[in-house]
Amino acid sequence: MTDILTWVNGAWHEGNTPVAGPRSNGLWLAATAFDGARAFDGVCPDLDRHAARLVESARLLGLTPVLTGPEIEELAWEGVRRFPPGTELYISPMVFADGGFVVPDPDSTRFAMSLYRLPLPRPGDGFSACLSSYRRPALDMAPTRAKASCLYPNVARVEREARERGFGTAVVRDANGAVAEFAHTNLFLVKAGVVYTPAINGTFLNGITRRRVIQLLREDGYTVEETTLLPEDLATADELFATGNYAKVMPCRQYEDRVFDGAPVADRARRLYWHFARTGHGQPL
Repeated sequence: MTDILTWVNGAWHEGNTPVAGPRSNGLWLAATAFDGARAFDGVCPDLDRHAARLVESARLLGLTPVLTGPEIEELAWEGVRRFPPGTELYISPMVFADGGFVVPDPDSTRFAMSLYRLPLPRPGDGFSACLSSYRRPALDMAPTRAKASCLYPNVARVEREARERGFGTAVVRDANGAVAEFAHTNLFLVKAGVVYTPAINGTFLNGITRRRVIQLLREDGYTVEETTLLPEDLATADELFATGNYAKVMPCRQYEDRVFDGAPVADRARRLYWHFARTGHGQPL
């Protein structure tokens, strides 16, 4: 069985099938939007939200959505069922402009989707982080409300800088110097039992897993405050953790030179998320 399935031009193909040419606007001029979802244990949590966000990201880039959210969701489930039951997968639908010079031609928008085997991190896994010298662009500097491929070279240099310093990832500030997120995951801070996360200000995505974890923690009795956080707040945190599609919930084990002894709130958030995912949510209709 293949490790990668690609849907393009109305059919499924095995492997990393080519979908664009050198003159495709989405390839050389970056008019590409994508999203990511996860399949595991027969469920795909919040797949409908991921599909809907791709449609909105397409519109924000001036593209014409090729499929509706429900159609993307249905196609994703079709792909999931082509793998052995329970396979841990990353699902990535995308849209891109095939034509247009600088400004993409919305009528040339094309759709593709890849599903590939990607094991989830284990419960005991974690990551280290430092403070990046790079920043997230503001809303008037880049299409920050979209999950757009053109934003990811900045993400890549953040992670490259972190790895050169011996860390797994980095905390990124916004244009005003406040904490925005980790390189490509949303950031949570715990202090004296209260959970804090940067307020949405247009410089980073209001992640789907972020919103779900906020809801689950509040329902579990935690106080979760969306507020402005500064780098100095990280130095006195009792705990840091990240949310995102790749790992869902992941504890930060080390920030700069400080090592955290444990991650009780992150561990609780992870258990809450997995309970949500496995108790009927994210099941195929």
